[in-house]
Amino acid sequence: MTTLAFAILLAASLVAYALNRRAATGLRDGGQRLHSVSGYHGLFALLLILVPVLVVILVWLASQGAVVSALTMASLPDGTVDGLGQGQVDLILAEIQSISGGRVFGTPEPWKLEAAERLSNLRQTAALGLVLLTAVLCLGIMFFARAKVSAEFRARQGVERIVSGLMIFCSVVAIFTTIGIVASLAFETIKFLRLVPLSEFLFGLNWEPQIPIRADQIAAEGAFGWIPVIVGTLVITFVAIVIAVPVGLLSAIYLNEFAPKVVRSMAKPILEILAGVPTVVYGFFAILVVAPAIRSFGQSMGIPVSPNTAIAAGGVMGIMLVPFISSFADDALSAVPRSMRDGALALGATRAETVLNVLFPAAIPGIVGGVLLAVSRAIGETMIVVMAAGLIANLTLNPLESVTTVTVQIVTLLIGDTSFDNPKTLAAFALGMMLFIVTLIINIFAIRIVRKYREAYD
Repeated sequence: MTTLAFAILLAASLVAYALNRRAATGLRDGGQRLHSVSGYHGLFALLLILVPVLVVILVWLASQGAVVSALTMASLPDGTVDGLGQGQVDLILAEIQSISGGRVFGTPEPWKLEAAERLSNLRQTAALGLVLLTAVLCLGIMFFARAKVSAEFRARQGVERIVSGLMIFCSVVAIFTTIGIVASLAFETIKFLRLVPLSEFLFGLNWEPQIPIRADQIAAEGAFGWIPVIVGTLVITFVAIVIAVPVGLLSAIYLNEFAPKVVRSMAKPILEILAGVPTVVYGFFAILVVAPAIRSFGQSMGIPVSPNTAIAAGGVMGIMLVPFISSFADDALSAVPRSMRDGALALGATRAETVLNVLFPAAIPGIVGGVLLAVSRAIGETMIVVMAAGLIANLTLNPLESVTTVTVQIVTLLIGDTSFDNPKTLAAFALGMMLFIVTLIINIFAIRIVRKYREAYD
């Protein structure tokens, strides 16, 4: 039935578009001078049906389950759920929903069978009501839109108002979604800090979040100092940036200024293919090729190297980031006005001097933006770190040892083996909050740099 409702909406929108466009064309062919072209009359009818009816359908679908469940529970025999906790009531509702879906276990009570049948009937009624409501709304709006077609009607302004409203709605949704994410993160972080002191979390040097799940279980007492985790993140990020920034910038400068057109047309797409390779492929490359090579080289030099190392993960991550930096730097260099390049060459500067003293300083905002975007991605990368750097929170700056990162620990803490009120689970949200703060600081730093060095060219 839901598919039928969407089909009715789509068909009604297209029919309304065709009817209004045809009516407007008929008026124009009859000698009247329309304010808006025929296409805008059709588009006005399409949007006037599509937007509000789609909102109604989505609201109906979002609230249908809760309303049907509430009506079903309200129709249970008197005293059935009296004195029961919310968890027991939810368990009864889940069993009724399971029976209505045909999944019957054991011999349920007769009142549960009746409730399941009532639940199925309510669902069918709700689905049928959605289809009827969709059809009625579409027909009503279609007649309204058709009546608006006239020589004086400002269809273009109507379309612009609807599109403007859509954009405002999308912006509001994006803003409130962000606020909701941050609020939920902060709420869980506060719950974690009620169980673990803030000083231990911020300044502790051990990260061992394994704690007993049951009272009779033998396990570590748990240590929640995030410094080893953030140090591991910074070490891997540093290795990645050291590799990615020079290679990315030099490749961008070569392709933008020195490479022949044939080489540029071939090299740039090949370089950007790296950006589309899944991170798990980079992880396989790191663990199967790079890590053994580093270990063999270390053994030949007498240097101890761990099986999983930060330098292997960071190095492969740096290769992954080269297309980002190269693409941003190339775009920034291309955005510099041609007159500046020609002026420097006309004054006798070589191409290298032009790049270093004219183009590069002028393109700094774009280049810095690309580098900081790559830093943010390096901090948030998970798959390569899991496969190549390990899971051990090791407080070390040696890139030849195993380390872990914030995102990897968040993943391992949320595997679902502990309850949500457990410090081990809540620690993931605290790490997420710290990662959010670090990323926010980087972004603010990037914005300030871009604003400071931004220059406007004619």
